[in-house]
Amino acid sequence: MMQIKLINIDFEYDIQSLAKAFFPKEDITFDNHNEADSVLEVSYDKNQIGISFSENGIPILSKSDTVLDDNRKNKKNVLKRLLYSVLSEVTKQTLQWGTLTGIRPTKLAMEKLEHGESLDQIENFMYEQYLCSKEKIDLCMDIVTREHRILKEIDYKNGYSIYIGIPFCPSTCLYCSFASYSVERFSHLVDDYIDALFKEIEYAKNACPNKRLTTVYLGGGTPTTLNEEQLERLLIKIREEFDFTHVKEFTVEAGRPDSITRDKLRILKEQGVTRISINPQTMKQETLDLIGRKHTVDQIRESFAIAREEGHDNINMDIIIGLPGECKEDVEETLREIDILSPDSLTVHTLAIKRAANLNIYKDQYKDMEAEDVSGMLDLCFEYTGKSGYQPYYLYRQKNMAENLENIGYAKEGKEGIYNILIMEEKQTILALGAGAASKFVFPDGYRIERAENVKSVTDYIARIDEMIARKEKILSENAEYLR
Repeated sequence: MMQIKLINIDFEYDIQSLAKAFFPKEDITFDNHNEADSVLEVSYDKNQIGISFSENGIPILSKSDTVLDDNRKNKKNVLKRLLYSVLSEVTKQTLQWGTLTGIRPTKLAMEKLEHGESLDQIENFMYEQYLCSKEKIDLCMDIVTREHRILKEIDYKNGYSIYIGIPFCPSTCLYCSFASYSVERFSHLVDDYIDALFKEIEYAKNACPNKRLTTVYLGGGTPTTLNEEQLERLLIKIREEFDFTHVKEFTVEAGRPDSITRDKLRILKEQGVTRISINPQTMKQETLDLIGRKHTVDQIRESFAIAREEGHDNINMDIIIGLPGECKEDVEETLREIDILSPDSLTVHTLAIKRAANLNIYKDQYKDMEAEDVSGMLDLCFEYTGKSGYQPYYLYRQKNMAENLENIGYAKEGKEGIYNILIMEEKQTILALGAGAASKFVFPDGYRIERAENVKSVTDYIARIDEMIARKEKILSENAEYLR
């Protein structure tokens, strides 16, 4: 266990996140009452930040630095660089993303690019301020320039997007912590859930009357756990209530192959869905069984083939690297299988172990199955996508990711997921509907963002739908001159 002691300074989240990146297997606490193997002490006095590290009561290393500009952002950056220096020296490790612990590293670069700074200036900033590696800076700049080009073709400032969550799944995956409900156990709630969702949709259609709808995204959960009648009913409702005149993209996560039928794929196409996801996560059957994916590798191939037959010409596939028991050879085999299918985009997730996921709750059962060389797996994916005509177009990070890495979306030219760019760069308001959905209201300057979260429980959502609507309406009405 590692204990953190703070003296005359805060920044608890940033300090804990960076410490966790260097010590991913340690429990890190601010509780001074528990005995700890190591102690990290951070102090601030008269513009001087001091950091010391000790193990078993023995001082190991101490460093200090001066804060010349005492504003909060500058103080935080000086602190994190000093903390990085101490922890890097103690562990004899470096982090490819340097001191960056947020989920949107590309947003920093995007803001500077939009303010007219050159690529060289931005690269120097990423290195000097955040100690990022050249490899990650190059990746970041590649993605940002591509995003910038795509966004210039979209009138996103006068638009908004809709997210609709379907919190039902065939089963709960070992690594998942999303609010999802087994459709077998909770099928009796689905129709009532859709009725409540319709009420929120009817509100949302007039929520931003002066803005044009840019994208619509159905996620979850797994939207295709709805049966054919329910799915068609929902899609028809969406098309009836919203003006699709200016919509650039209509995405549905078909997700789990065991939830897909030919009729559902036909319905998606008939109702104007332009982009779908069929997500294997891995093409190794033993891993699918272990993580609770109730489908086979053959079902993945079959679902993809049927989707092509039904006319779907923009199909994404998700994979996860770092899954329990997998090695680089398993990832190579997954990529070979995907290469045969040739999806239009490929999203490569690095396993992030969430607090509420079974993989964390029962971690002792899987401690001997931890993947090794996840960075090497990510390199394999980067090499494969480059050879196969995919380019990285968006990136984000999560807490507790294997080897402190990232998730990257790759796409063939013209097949990029616009919604993914908009939400990751926080470029426009996203009205989020459904249980567990979180709306983001982005103000015109791009710096102020307010959130309105829906309850996660399906039964609570159904019972409290009017309250979910009121949460959004309060923010919109109080800021009508900016948001509507």
